[in-house]
Amino acid sequence: MKKTLQLLAGLWSVLWGVAIAETGSGTGVGWGALNMPAGVTPDSHDIHDLHMTIFWICVGIGVVVYGILVYSLIHHRKSKGVEPAKFHENTKLEILWTIIPFLILIAMAIPATKVMIKVYDTSASDMTIKVTGYQWKWRYEYLTDGLGKGIDFFSSLDAKSNEARQLGSKIDPTTVEHYLLNVDNPLVIPANKKIRVLLTAADVLHAWWVPEFGWKKDAIPGFVTDGWINVEKPGIYRGQCAELCGRDHGFMPIVVVVKTEEDFKKWVDGQKAKQDAGKVDPGKMFTMDELVFKGKEVYASNCAACHGAEGEGMGAFPAIKGSKVATGPLSDHVKLVLNGKATMPAFKEQLNDVETAAVVTYQRNGFGNNKGDSIQPADIQALK
Repeated sequence: MKKTLQLLAGLWSVLWGVAIAETGSGTGVGWGALNMPAGVTPDSHDIHDLHMTIFWICVGIGVVVYGILVYSLIHHRKSKGVEPAKFHENTKLEILWTIIPFLILIAMAIPATKVMIKVYDTSASDMTIKVTGYQWKWRYEYLTDGLGKGIDFFSSLDAKSNEARQLGSKIDPTTVEHYLLNVDNPLVIPANKKIRVLLTAADVLHAWWVPEFGWKKDAIPGFVTDGWINVEKPGIYRGQCAELCGRDHGFMPIVVVVKTEEDFKKWVDGQKAKQDAGKVDPGKMFTMDELVFKGKEVYASNCAACHGAEGEGMGAFPAIKGSKVATGPLSDHVKLVLNGKATMPAFKEQLNDVETAAVVTYQRNGFGNNKGDSIQPADIQALK
């Protein structure tokens, strides 16, 4: 009995310490870090409320069951001379402890079903965004008229995190803001709008997960799933791919920027202007220097993570420097970049014709390869 009381006293001191930490009167993680987060969307709020409802039902069951158990252990122990009951069966008791759990399950199932139906209801959405997972980046396509239709971009790990994570970089990750949780192009959506999210993948299984939105969905090649979000408060929300998707699974974060409707419209105008300015006539002839300059930028964003900043190769990924591909037939080099091979993903959709021509030309003339040849965007189109 003494040991039991000491254990209960110790548990109480721990819980009291956490409560003090939550009020700011002490130090510690606080209640918020121990419980499921409430989130910032209607879905996440409903799920949190359901979680708390089920939690308190379970607490009530625990109090009753263990209360009876402790009472029985104390007041019906052998040392008090209590004789054990001799009965074998009790029909009324059997019926009672069958009906009560059944009613408890019904009490849980009704609110759970209501929440599940609401979570899966993507109708009456204000806009639709298609999200495609790649190894190892995300593609966002805005599909709704008047709300950014035509905007299409890839979102990859930001350059600072990518540089710091490289072996031998000598960069302290703690000095990089939002290390491994930042991207070059975040998803941008308006606040107080129901956003339907269509999810798929181009290569392997991925999963799109932002904890504060309250749900996670798998992105499956050849299959489209959907979900919806409606964020009431503008801000920046971060997540990650939550499905083991290969070598760089840990390096494809998700960043969602929620703006007011007015600021979102300004972003849409700026994004479309940026895309228009970046459009290049695929029939234009580029000089070798122009292709190499552009190719170096494309290589740093898309190839360096696997093949090394200096083309030296990394692990299972071969070196570009002196490779048979980069010094071999030009058409074979292009086809490998477009279609991929083994662990190398296909870049047919990830890079446009200009970027593909540039990065191939850079690889063939950089890292000491010095092939002296180049390829134009029109030739890339012909090889697709």
